[in-house]
Formats: sequence, C-alpha cells, structure tokens
Amino acid sequence: MVARLVEHGIDVRPHEVFTAVLAGIGWLKRRGIGVVAPFVAEDALEDLDAFQLTGGTSGSGARGKRPEAVLIGDVGEGWSHRLLNEAFRYVMDGAHLLALQRGRYWQGPTGLEVDAGAYVAALEYATGRDAVVCGKPNPEFFEGAVADLGLEAVPGQPPIVMVGDDLWSDIQGAQRAGLEGWLVRTGKFRQDELESGTVTPDRIIDSVAAVGETVT
Repeated sequence: MVARLVEHGIDVRPHEVFTAVLAGIGWLKRRGIGVVAPFVAEDALEDLDAFQLTGGTSGSGARGKRPEAVLIGDVGEGWSHRLLNEAFRYVMDGAHLLALQRGRYWQGPTGLEVDAGAYVAALEYATGRDAVVCGKPNPEFFEGAVADLGLEAVPGQPPIVMVGDDLWSDIQGAQRAGLEGWLVRTGKFRQDELESGTVTPDRIIDSVAAVGETVT
C-alpha cells in the first residue's frame, strides 16, 4: 500500500498507514479473542500473527479449535461456495462475524468487480447475525485513523479530509465521522451515481495527485 501511494506522489511511511486490518486486530484484541478464521487475501495474513489462525484462507486446519471470530476481507477471485459455506458454519456455531469493510464493488483490472460487502450481506442474511464492520464506512474507523495520526478536528482550523472514489464508504462514512469527504474522479467513480445519489461530496477532484494543488 505504501508503495502504491508513493507511486502517486504521496510521501508516506508505513507507520502512517492505518488500515481496516489494523482496526480489526484492535477489535479482536480488546475482546481477548485468540482463535480466528480469516477470509482475507494472503498478504493480509502476516498482520494476523498475534492470533491462532484456523480454516478460511489461512491454509491451516481446525486442529480441534473452533474459531471465536470469522474475519471477512478481500478474497477476490478466491471466493467460492465452499469458502462462503465454511464461514457460514463458523458463525452458526457461535463465532463473531467481523468484516473489514462492506464495499459494494471496486475497480478491478478488467472493470468493476463485486466487493466483499456482497459476501458479508450474504452471511448476514443466512445467519441472521449483523456483522461488526471495522473498516469503512464505520465512523469509528475514520476516528481511529485520525487518532493514529495524532490529529484532531478543530473548528476554525483546516479540515481533516478523506479522499476516495466511493460515495458511500468513503465520502458518506467520512462525513458521518465529522470529516470532509472529497470525491475523486478515478477508480470506480461513476458520474451517474453522483448525479442520482443522496451523498454530496465536499469537493470533487480529478485525481489523488490533485490533492496538493487543491489545498494550496
């Protein structure tokens, strides 16, 4: 993630990046949960080394341990009926249902693709349980990111801004947390959704690279 931001001309260090995975880890630790069934991308597994991982995309068998929580993230093309059903059974057996985010879709290499939110909704419907969302659009995620950076929203001072391409997860989520939401016309931005939606961005910019120009 840091490498991608640097490619866009944003000077950032690893300790300055606050992700939904980190927010999820904090939620799990605060509740003393030790055994987790992760349904996340492979490169996110290394962040979960504080937990015993079982099933899901961890590559580890149950070993007699029932997961205390199911963690749903981005699996992309790795999703299958078998994987979704495994998560369903864990939740039905009493595991917490924890979602890193509940985006509707994202911009993939070949076009728009269904995001993790669809799988979260499927599990909620099948189990009758509401997922705890640790990432966007949960206002606590934005508040956690602001606190992690040592910032504070102060009236009369320059605003804290969230820049994103999603009207609901990024812009509306940020605004509900008391931040400004700037919509960027890249990624999965769609003009028709902007015109027909009920979310009004504080600003609309052409690209992330334009943030510095807009501020100055």
